[in-house]
Amino acid sequence: MYYLSYVVIVAVLLLIAFAVIRINKKDYKFEINKLINYLGGKDNIVGVEDNKSRLKVMVNDVSIVDKDAIQKLGARGIVEIGNQLKIIYGPSSRELKKYIDELKQI
Repeated sequence: MYYLSYVVIVAVLLLIAFAVIRINKKDYKFEINKLINYLGGKDNIVGVEDNKSRLKVMVNDVSIVDKDAIQKLGARGIVEIGNQLKIIYGPSSRELKKYIDELKQI
């Protein structure tokens, strides 16, 4: 009898844990649309590379890039070198690059 109640408690705790994980998982497709807009639109993006924790974005016109909004979106830092932006995103950089490449092909 007691075992059944323990099984129910464990099952409920597992459901809560999965719900919390699912809620905290970022929706990169939504975030990537904002990121592309903040980078000046997909026509402003010339190329994208990822390097572990950094997303290297080459743009036509750096002046139309909204760096403050990119940082509010979750970037840990931005380094600007000419028409290049090195945006520090952490391990999600590879996934962001993949989504940018997909949207650039559309």
